[in-house]
Amino acid sequence: MIKKGILKSFDSGTYLATVQIAGSLSVWLDNIPTSRAIASADMVAGRNVAILFIDPSNFSDAVIIAAWTS
Repeated sequence: MIKKGILKSFDSGTYLATVQIAGSLSVWLDNIPTSRAIASADMVAGRNVAILFIDPSNFSDAVIIAAWTS
């Protein structure tokens, strides 16, 4: 399953991000791995991200696969 999110923070050293699931004020996910195919310069707070959930019942099993501006 792929969900849209909003990037809240990004650590370029670990390539981990904090994201807010789009449409939800209370669902924030921490330490989400990010594809290294995405340049760290593109990971700016407030950008939209696509989050791939490998197992929809386990939010810790996810990866950011794209980032874009709206």
